[in-house]
This record gives sequence, C-alpha cells and structure tokens, in this order.
Amino acid sequence: MNRRRPSPATRCVGGRAEVDPATGALGTPIVMASTFHQDDPGRPGPWEYTRSGNPTRHAVETLLAELEGGTAGFAFASGMAATTAVLSLLNQGDHVVAARDLYGGTFRALTAVFSRFGIEATFADATDPDALGRAFRSNTRMVWLETPSNPLLHVTDLRACASFARQRGALTVVDNTFMTPLRQRPLELGVDVVVHSATKFLGGHSDLVAGAVVVSDPDLAQQVGYLQNALGGILSPHDSWLLARGIKTLKARYDAEEATAQELARRLADHPAVERVYYPGLPDHPGAEVHAAQASGPGAVLSFDLGSEEAALGVLRAVEVPAVAVSLGGVESILSYPWTMSHAAMPPAHRRALGIGPGLLRLSVGLEDVEDLWADLERALGG
Repeated sequence: MNRRRPSPATRCVGGRAEVDPATGALGTPIVMASTFHQDDPGRPGPWEYTRSGNPTRHAVETLLAELEGGTAGFAFASGMAATTAVLSLLNQGDHVVAARDLYGGTFRALTAVFSRFGIEATFADATDPDALGRAFRSNTRMVWLETPSNPLLHVTDLRACASFARQRGALTVVDNTFMTPLRQRPLELGVDVVVHSATKFLGGHSDLVAGAVVVSDPDLAQQVGYLQNALGGILSPHDSWLLARGIKTLKARYDAEEATAQELARRLADHPAVERVYYPGLPDHPGAEVHAAQASGPGAVLSFDLGSEEAALGVLRAVEVPAVAVSLGGVESILSYPWTMSHAAMPPAHRRALGIGPGLLRLSVGLEDVEDLWADLERALGG
C-alpha cells in the first residue's frame, strides 16, 4: 500500500519529521555557530561557515522547498534580500518585464538600483496577455509577477504567463507572499522562481524579518545558492528557528484570517462610505475566475478605497483594533496606507495612474473576532 504524501498543511507542523536525532527534541535545534570544525580539511563536511550553510537554516530551507513543491529553498535576511538575490541572476544589458502594480520596494530596486548596472525594466499590465507581450524585447530575461498584486489585488494568469515567458527564453518569478503555499503553488503552474517576504504570513507574528526563494530546477538552484553565499544576505540561525516556529501555525492562522477577511470584504463592499473593495473573494472581482483556477482561497488581505485622503486619514486616526503600520500577515490586523507606506517609492503620478491613490487603505486581517473588527471599522467609517 502506497503511503500518502503529507499535505503542505501537515508538513507545516513538522511533527516526527523534525525530531532531533541526537536528543529526540521536538523542534529544530538552534545551532549558534559561525564556523565548524573540519575533521579532514581536504574533504570539508556539510558545514563550514554559517554564511555558506547552517543546520538550522538548512532545516527551514528544506521545509520551504517542500511546502512550495520545489527542489531547493533559500532563506534570506529579508524579503528584499531575497528579491535582490533573484534579480542578481540577470546580467548587464538584460531586460525585465514586471507587473505594473507591484510592491514598492521591488519597484525601487528595479528603477533605482539595478538600473545602475545596465538592467532595464518595463512595467506592464500583467492581467492583459497582449500588454505583457508588447512589453517583451529580444533581451527580456525575466518576468516578475505578483498575484494577487500589492495593494490592488489584481490577478494574473500564472500558467499563461509562465508558458509565454518560457517560449521566449525568460524566467518567470512570482512573489507568493499574499497567498502562501497553502493557497497557491506557482511552481506547479510552470513558474521558475517563487519569492516570499517571510516576514509576513510565514513568520506570522510581526517579530521577524525574513525572505525566502524556492526553485524547481536544480541548475537554477545552484545559481541561487551561489548568489546567496556570494552576496551574504542570509537568515541567521535564531531567525531561521523563529521562521520554522511561525510556519507551524500557518494553516490555523491563515484559515481563520481568510474567513474573517471574506466577511469584512462583503460588509465593506456594502458600506456607503466605501467606493470600491479590492478582494478576489468577491464575485465581481474581475480576476475572480482566474484566481479560483490557480489558488484554493482568496487570502487574508484586502484593500478598499474611500475616495479621498481626508477620508482615509480619518479612518486611520479613528480605528482602535487594527494596528496602523507597514507590513502584513501578522496575528494582529494591520491597516496600512500605501500612499505613504508600502508604495511611497513610486512617483505620485505613477501611483495615481495605477489606482493607488490617497484614498486607498490596505487591511491585513488578523485573528481578532470578526465582530470586534467590524464594529471598529464601521465606527471609524462613520456608520
């Protein structure tokens, strides 16, 4: 009888798979060592120097790869460290096609950092295959996507984009922070590289800054591993342990947060003070059908537009339950203001053209009682 392969939800918990063979401890030991003794200097063992590899980091990297269905995972000191390592796969003269409404930090890296090294980027509407095709050049080597996007929750057809890019010799990279591998597994859809800000849902407790990269191709894994060691933005042993611990509760947290987000999205959509709600779990979302075909749930992040800076700032000043802060994916609800927070790196005209205006708020739903959250939001909205 064939043994059932554990689901990602079961693998998150670890259980018997994480028993320390030396002590029987339930949980990965924290190996706080910068360097390791070599019994035979001519034939180094698996551990030499923690920048190159550490048992604690290796454990969480293995877990990340298993969750995303990849051959190798890599843990970095931040989501941007993961992002810049992947962008470092490019060479001078290469071109990137990126989704036009992506995280502001990625936009900044492409336009203000990698542009200095002769790497160009074109930002296109990734939800429109024709627009994506028009953005391609003969030197396009990478397509960078987010779906749902941050903060407008636009949905991109990952299968179609990955197939299109592969036919033209380009890698497809997907930031899967919003969905997590519990809801969306881009590698199984033909994507080459998955990136996470593991600070968010994977860590889950707003006490950790981390990034992750997972790939399916062994040759590509060697390249990413080389860059991780060469650039040095690795996750520390203690933070690797924190990340593994956070992942243990990912399913319980995400299930509850998503259920609350669905209810809040419905109520916000009916509120007279709200002009528009962006959430793929709503039936009128333009990408709802595509999202349902490639993901198993709508997620725990939504955005809503109040039409004006005055209205948005009024809500931010009035709410008492959600924290008003940058970031997302914690156990507490976090209400963010993309105009001055996550997307401040974008020029104002570019933000407005995308629909990221001064009236937009982004809500990462936490574990609070849904009625407490709604009562607070309803009061802040003036109704």
